[in-house]
Amino acid sequence: MSNHNDHRKPEEKNFRWNFAVNALDISFYTLAMNIVSQATVLPLLVTQLTNSKVAVGAISAIFNLGYLLPQMFTAGYAEGLRRKKPFIMWVSGMGERGPWLIAGLAVGAFALTSPPLALFSLFLCLAVASISAGVTTPAWYDMIAKAIPLKSRGLWSGVSFGAGAFMGIAGSAIAGTILSDWKFPQSYMLLFVLAFAAIMVSYLGLSLNREQDSEVIKKHDNLLTYLRRLPEVLQRDRNYRVFLISRSVSYLSMMAGGFYIVYGAQKFGISGTEVGAYNALLVGSQTLMNLLFGLLGDRKGHKIVLAGAMIATALAAFAALVIPQQGVLWLIFFLMGAASAGENVSGMNIILEFCAAEDRPTYIGLTNTTLAPSRAIAPLIGGWLAATWGYSPMFLVSGLVSLLGAVLMGLWVKEPRKSEVPA
Repeated sequence: MSNHNDHRKPEEKNFRWNFAVNALDISFYTLAMNIVSQATVLPLLVTQLTNSKVAVGAISAIFNLGYLLPQMFTAGYAEGLRRKKPFIMWVSGMGERGPWLIAGLAVGAFALTSPPLALFSLFLCLAVASISAGVTTPAWYDMIAKAIPLKSRGLWSGVSFGAGAFMGIAGSAIAGTILSDWKFPQSYMLLFVLAFAAIMVSYLGLSLNREQDSEVIKKHDNLLTYLRRLPEVLQRDRNYRVFLISRSVSYLSMMAGGFYIVYGAQKFGISGTEVGAYNALLVGSQTLMNLLFGLLGDRKGHKIVLAGAMIATALAAFAALVIPQQGVLWLIFFLMGAASAGENVSGMNIILEFCAAEDRPTYIGLTNTTLAPSRAIAPLIGGWLAATWGYSPMFLVSGLVSLLGAVLMGLWVKEPRKSEVPA
């Protein structure tokens, strides 16, 4: 008597394995990013290297521009690959992961003797890491889409990012202790080394993927020919166009994200231990909301999750604006964790539902590169507003733009899952 499992497709047979190893990859990557958090640790490090508020905003600008801008230019190449994993492993090894170790060594070596050199080295390493991540993303998420079916992507994202955030609670506690008990800059150097160790575990998970050949391989045009075809995608799909507009507005609203911890440090004089506690709350909120948003995205679609994330972003900004007590930071970082969870779960997954399988790398690359300007300029606008007018006007603008983004996503964009285009 034959075993029914013998007749399953290879991707079905490998589903549990790929779910597990990709969860390992994402969870340890998330842990690493929580240890050197863009919302807490890196802004405080930059304030010890320079007095410039624009430099604080540059952290997110470098991340976002480096990550998003290259994707349109590598998507066409990814579409021509029958298997994506070899390309991903090559670029995401030392290119995406190595700079975190180098950044820690540079901060340890130059922070006291030459702060400008330390800051330059830090920003250069962040740029190399984010660009390398951006180069591989169209290929990587197409590999994920082959490994994780539509009905399980929200759950996979929730479990993966949730596990990483859960481990990040311990990582945040360790970070707070290190920042309090170790001298500067050795404290930050140690945090970068720990983050590098975690991100290399994620690389192991990535290497264990069992990838199947893509069923459709598109002819690889030269870059110029490929780029000339992209406007056709925008012209024929109105819902996708309005989705991009609403997402651009949403990203502009994130201008305040990297400044909450700096605002708290300057206004309330918070300690290193408190920084660790706020970071723990941030990632704890992510743990809970990743799972809830993952289930919601699978059942109701990812549009509602993204709208909810924007509402959380708005509430965080308005809370900072109207509540002058230090206790507001607990609420802010809980809401920022929720907003980050919504982005983690649905920001990429929704893109896959606008297009056919063979077009996934193009839609991923086109979406993220199109959104690069708003994501890159938002923290710089935030830094300029804070330096010129103070934190309150920046919080007000951030909150209002967040609400606008939520309204556009909720009322203007149609749920792509209800269309007839296969995802």
